[in-house]
Amino acid sequence: MAQAKTYNIETIRNDFPILHQQVHNRPLIYFDNAATTQKPQPVIDKVNEIYSLKNSNIHRGVHYLSAQLTEEYENAREKIREFINAPSTKEIIFTSGTTHSINAVAYSFGEKYVEPDDEIIIAELEHHANIVPWQVLCERKNAHVKVVPINDRGEIMMDEYARMLSDNTKIVAINHISNSLGTINDVKEIIELAHAREIPVLVDGAQSIQHQPVDVQDLDCDFFAFSGHKIYGPNGTGVLYGKEKWLEELPPYQTGGEMIHKVTFERTTYNSLPFKFEAGTPNYVGAIGMAEALKYLQSIGLNEIAGYEQELLDYATTRLRDIPGLTIYGTANKKIGVISFLINGIHHYDTGMVLDKMGVAVRTGHHCNEPLMNRFGIEGTVRCSFAMYNTKEEIDHLYDALIKVKELFG
Repeated sequence: MAQAKTYNIETIRNDFPILHQQVHNRPLIYFDNAATTQKPQPVIDKVNEIYSLKNSNIHRGVHYLSAQLTEEYENAREKIREFINAPSTKEIIFTSGTTHSINAVAYSFGEKYVEPDDEIIIAELEHHANIVPWQVLCERKNAHVKVVPINDRGEIMMDEYARMLSDNTKIVAINHISNSLGTINDVKEIIELAHAREIPVLVDGAQSIQHQPVDVQDLDCDFFAFSGHKIYGPNGTGVLYGKEKWLEELPPYQTGGEMIHKVTFERTTYNSLPFKFEAGTPNYVGAIGMAEALKYLQSIGLNEIAGYEQELLDYATTRLRDIPGLTIYGTANKKIGVISFLINGIHHYDTGMVLDKMGVAVRTGHHCNEPLMNRFGIEGTVRCSFAMYNTKEEIDHLYDALIKVKELFG
């Protein structure tokens, strides 16, 4: 296992069993990390341990297994609180992922606060998961979605954003980092401008939490959402952080067991935070596995990971720019290890299929960013997204494979 605060790429890669295989008789090169990250052995071992030795429903049981696993589940909540520097575990809600978290806020906040002709502000960079829930809310409430434009580099036009804020703005929902372009948005300034008008802000952190340290108190965001499977943890897990003052006021998004205080046929009262927003049996195995992933990242160091991934991005950008006819979409001054591109005259799907035959896993299509693709006048891109276990040698192989793609399609 990786040692504390060191960065030995071979040691790290050895912790990820899936990387040591061949596809189409070639060594696997996995560049689809923005879609989902692979899982280190400690996370796999923790999940296996729970199912093998500890599995039991939590909170309700008085027997040994239930008590033991309840303690681990709540310790996982504390680990997540610490990881994002939230003030209290009351503000850490377990969900099934970023999409679930955003939908929960859109529904609950919308039910409580949004009225006809109110406005919700998002940006052109948003993933569908941070577009559609707000559209549905606005259809239900006769409100309006306002979209902040971006420039040709893929950066939010902050002057336009500042002008769009008004007395009608009820909430701003913005991604921290673009999943298609890698743009790092200045969410701290976005939040400050909104708070100056007492407007709350939700940050979609699906693409930031695994690449750089996140401090929700420093950001001062009102809500922050992320997914476990994008931060080397189990699928079907996620977190919604919300300031306690908001979570106390908002109605629950789902109802059922665990989220109740008392139920009669005449009236139901709700449980205290955070359980008010965790209806039913939770994915306790996934939550504990996610906490194990965070421990793993901390053993390496978030700053060390960010520095290494920046080296990969710089190296890959330089190499790919040398390929004639290749256009990179997303050239922001601040971005993470995501490169979306097209090669003139070659469909993104064809490029991806040929790369796959050469052992290189990339993502092709619109990446759940159809409005963003429309902004650039394209149908989709080839997206390479890097993680802490990728190498410059793999990028060299990608370069060679793309040269062959060009030769193949003439």
